[in-house]
Amino acid sequence: MYAPERQQEILRLARDGGRVDVLSLAEEFQVTAETIRRDLKALDRAGLVRRVHGGAIPVGRLDFEPDLAEREGTSADEKDRIAKAAVPELPSEGTLILDAGTTVARLAAAIPLESSLTVVTHSLPIAARLADHPGIQLHLIGGRVRHRTRAAVDAWALRAYGEIRADVLFVAANGFSAEHGLTTPDLAEAAVKRAAVAAARRVVLLADSSKYGQEHFARFGDLSDVDLLITDSGLSPEDSAAIERGGTEVVRA
Repeated sequence: MYAPERQQEILRLARDGGRVDVLSLAEEFQVTAETIRRDLKALDRAGLVRRVHGGAIPVGRLDFEPDLAEREGTSADEKDRIAKAAVPELPSEGTLILDAGTTVARLAAAIPLESSLTVVTHSLPIAARLADHPGIQLHLIGGRVRHRTRAAVDAWALRAYGEIRADVLFVAANGFSAEHGLTTPDLAEAAVKRAAVAAARRVVLLADSSKYGQEHFARFGDLSDVDLLITDSGLSPEDSAAIERGGTEVVRA
């Protein structure tokens, strides 16, 4: 089990039980006590647990993450414009990765029928949209499926992305900024996004302007990892210029 996955599980146990202790966690995850102490220190720094003698107790609540149906209806017009602006970024031929996300799903639905592409995705909704597309060779990444996002995560998904090299990745984020990078609420999902970024030659971020400046618990990259940001006109020209000074091209749809 990777450290982000273990930390997410420790958070769940702390929330469910009201407290976790180092020795029990070390036994459950088959790691050393020192490894668990490092996990608790990371969670404490994030403000999600408070370390106490021998363990930790939860603080507040986990970072809020709306479910898929709620996110589908949020900023719908902006997401449609972003998806339309992203279509010209599709290669005429080649391989692309489609990350889990409602804006990326809109792009998937807009892929022209005459396209001849190999598409890799760990998103069940996106795979369902593309399963009957006549010009697409579809590869579905497996793993544990998160109910909230319908995305495959954990070791199986990470291993699969480690074995491929794609022309372009269209990635989603719950928050983005030059200061805090690319973030999302879930550690396991962040790990898969990070692996997808590493698997692509070119990275295109599809994110509406409401996500600019937001910071979530799990960080999966720097804004400088992104070659092109496609967002909406709600991102100010000043903020757009600041992002471009960091090396990321910006399109405001």
